[in-house]
Amino acid sequence: MADRVRVRPTLLEWAATRAGLGDDEVARRFPSFSAWVSGDRRPTFRQLEGFAKAVHAPLGYFFLDEPPEEPVPLHDFRTFRDERVRRPSPDLLDTIHLCQSRQEWYREHALAEGSEPVSLVGSVTTTAPVRDVARGIATALRFTVEERGAYASWEIARRRLIDAAEDLGVLVMVSGIVGNSTHRRLDPQEFRGFALADPLAPVIFVNGADTKAAQIFTLVHELAHIAAGQTGLSDVALTDHDGQADERWANEVAAEVLLPLADLREHYRQPPDVGELERLARSFKVSTLVVVKRVYDAGLLGWDEYRELYDAELERVVAILARRDDGPGGGDWLKTQPLRVSRTFARAVTTDAFEGRTLFRDAYALVGAARHESFEHLAAEVGVGGR
Repeated sequence: MADRVRVRPTLLEWAATRAGLGDDEVARRFPSFSAWVSGDRRPTFRQLEGFAKAVHAPLGYFFLDEPPEEPVPLHDFRTFRDERVRRPSPDLLDTIHLCQSRQEWYREHALAEGSEPVSLVGSVTTTAPVRDVARGIATALRFTVEERGAYASWEIARRRLIDAAEDLGVLVMVSGIVGNSTHRRLDPQEFRGFALADPLAPVIFVNGADTKAAQIFTLVHELAHIAAGQTGLSDVALTDHDGQADERWANEVAAEVLLPLADLREHYRQPPDVGELERLARSFKVSTLVVVKRVYDAGLLGWDEYRELYDAELERVVAILARRDDGPGGGDWLKTQPLRVSRTFARAVTTDAFEGRTLFRDAYALVGAARHESFEHLAAEVGVGGR
C-alpha cells in the first residue's frame, strides 16, 4: 500500500490559489483534492509530487507548518488595484529568479573580461527634466521620431529598439513564457516588465505576452529606470495620479521618447476616435493607450474624459489580446530564443562554453538549450562558431 503524507490543508489551498487554479480546475486535475483539504484522505507521496509540479511549488513547502512568505525580490513599482495582485504568481517569481541568475553569470563574465561599466546606468536622476532625459535616451538609441517613421511595422521598430539597447550594453530579454515552458504564459495584467540595474550587467525583461506596441513602451520605460540606476518591477500604469513618483517619472520619459508632445500637437486631428488613435499609433509605433495618455498630457482632454476614453480603449485592446491565436510558444525556437535570453547574453555564454571557461551543462541551462545540437545552432544564430 502506498505511503500517504500528512499535509496541512492551508498549504494545499495556498498552493492552488498561488498558482491561479480555480476550484473547478483543481477538482478536474486532482479529484481527491477536496478530500485532502477536509482531512478525509491523505495524498500519496507520488500524488503530492504531481500536485507540487502542477502548481509550480517546491515539494518542501508542503512539509511546513504554514505557507511561506514570498515577497517580490525587487522594489515593486506596481500600483495595486486589488489584493490578488499583491501575491506574486510562481510564474513571475520564477522569471525574476531566472533573470537574476543570468545577470549574476554575466556580471562575473564581464569582470573576467575587464569590461568597462555601462555608461547609461545611473547617468541621470529622477529629478532631471523629463524632456532632457527623453531627448538623451532617444539620441543614444538612435530611435528618434524621424528615424522611426521609416519602420514599416511595430515588429521592425521593436527589433530595432532591442538591438539599440543592447548596443548600449543593456541585456534585453523579451518572453511571454517562463523559461522554455510554453504552457506557462506570463500575464501582462500582473506585470509588464522589470529592470535589474547593475554597472556591468544591466538587465531589462519585457513581458512578451503583451502587444508589440506595449512592449516598445515597456522597454523604453525600463531603460529610464536603468538610466536612473533603479531596479524594480513595473506594471506601466498610465492612469494613476497617486502611483509611485519614480514610476510616474519613467512613464513620462518613455512617453516623451516615443510621442513627444510637440509632435503630437502637430499631427493630432480631433476627435480622438478609434481611427485617429490607430493612425497616430501606427505613425509613432506606440500603443493607442499611449496616444490617449499623450492627448491628455497635451491638455486636450480633461481628467474625466481621459479616464473614460482610456478605460474604453483598454477594454478594446484587452479583447484584441484575448483573441490572439499565435500563442506564447509559437514560432521557431532558434529565432525566438536569442530574444528570450538576450542576443548579447547568448553570444557570451556560447563563446565561453566553446572556449572551455563554462561547462556545457551549465551553459545549456543558462540559454535554455535541451541538447548540444540545439546549443550549437543557437551559437551559430548569434554569430558564434562551434567546436
